[in-house]
Amino acid sequence: KDEHLLASVLKPARYINNELNSYNKIPTENTVNFCLAFPDVYEIGMSHLGMSILYEKINQQTPYALERVFTPWPDMEAKLIENDLPLVSLESQTPLFQFPTVGFSLQYELNYTNILSILERGKISLLSSQRKEEEPLIIGGGPMTVNPEPLADFFDLFLIGDGEECILINKRRKL
Repeated sequence: KDEHLLASVLKPARYINNELNSYNKIPTENTVNFCLAFPDVYEIGMSHLGMSILYEKINQQTPYALERVFTPWPDMEAKLIENDLPLVSLESQTPLFQFPTVGFSLQYELNYTNILSILERGKISLLSSQRKEEEPLIIGGGPMTVNPEPLADFFDLFLIGDGEECILINKRRKL
């Protein structure tokens, strides 16, 4: 992020990858690159055990480079809008629209509007029917996939079940 933006927002540390045990994998052609989006602020997302488990387990696998993004606080969101800047990942500061896949952790209904905010700030078309081929595949997973219908227009697919079991490469077979 531009340093002038970080200097003008409350708690700028929530937008940089500076915490203990974070990964700094460099995405390449040979890695499976994707971004895990938690539709709440950094402090809530990082206190969620499921997010920590997915981040750790996936990044331990050689072919994966998993990055994270969280809903920006209103002060940062206003700065992104004001400067016409996209929301970026925590690790490499890559704009969301440049990822091949963005996966959302759907924990509870009150976060539904934050999903739309992340898509919009990430400069990704809101409706899956209007998404261009070069835009990311948008996946939803987590407890709210038991009834995905309210979000169906915004997602390309839903992953039902434990994410770490569904998306990792198994020694016996490749997913």
